[in-house]
Amino acid sequence: MAYGSKLRKCEDKLTMALFASDALILRTWPVNEADLIVSFFTRDYGKIKGVAKAALKSRKRFGGALEPMTLTRAFFADRPRQELVRLDQLELLRSPLSGPVDYCRAAVLSFYAETLEETLPEHDTQETVFRLLLAVLEQTTVDQPWMPLTYFSLWITRLMGWLPDLAACTVCGERLVAGEASFHPMSDGLFCPLHRQGAGSTLSVDSWQLAQRMLREPVTAFTNEQWSRRRAQDLRRFTLQSLERHIERRLRSAEALSRI
Repeated sequence: MAYGSKLRKCEDKLTMALFASDALILRTWPVNEADLIVSFFTRDYGKIKGVAKAALKSRKRFGGALEPMTLTRAFFADRPRQELVRLDQLELLRSPLSGPVDYCRAAVLSFYAETLEETLPEHDTQETVFRLLLAVLEQTTVDQPWMPLTYFSLWITRLMGWLPDLAACTVCGERLVAGEASFHPMSDGLFCPLHRQGAGSTLSVDSWQLAQRMLREPVTAFTNEQWSRRRAQDLRRFTLQSLERHIERRLRSAEALSRI
């Protein structure tokens, strides 16, 4: 090995920074026979991708902590001149598999993970988004999947800056009236009857009022309400159209949810 190459390796070891943070697993990709690339969302450093060496073999360092939406304590090293960090260990804090899981709950959890994977910039601290995710995960049960899904979809759209004032028409700024607000798949925000666009859909009275409540109240305020799959279905469609329009791709997990 050339002297210069040895020197660079030595310098890299000296400048390598070690980190630890609470993190939620978003996605994994296999590389080689036992290694994984892991995308994880940290409370302190934002979304990060790293290489977990021998992750498929080492139960001590990673066992049980690689499922999407698992809350962990992540230990990793930032390597100079490398796009991926070195993920050394994941300490399991809370697993989504600790409670009952059916197809619907699994699809909702996949939606959370895929949405964050596609919307969050890397290495950008998003403490509010992290707290949002912890809150909705706590409420996402087999018996109650639709309410936290609606809450998450609305709030992530807002936190990404893609949700104009829902109480006023996006075009003219006039205050909207319940039952008259409409939305369009190619536009952000809601519209009054005068500026309704041709292929637009009307947002139901319940969904319009619910959206404004959700933007004011914590997710726990809605836990005792009755939630069927049909409730706020149009509100979820409105936020999904906005998310997919801005990331410029379809969310596969949303397609899975549409088949339920």
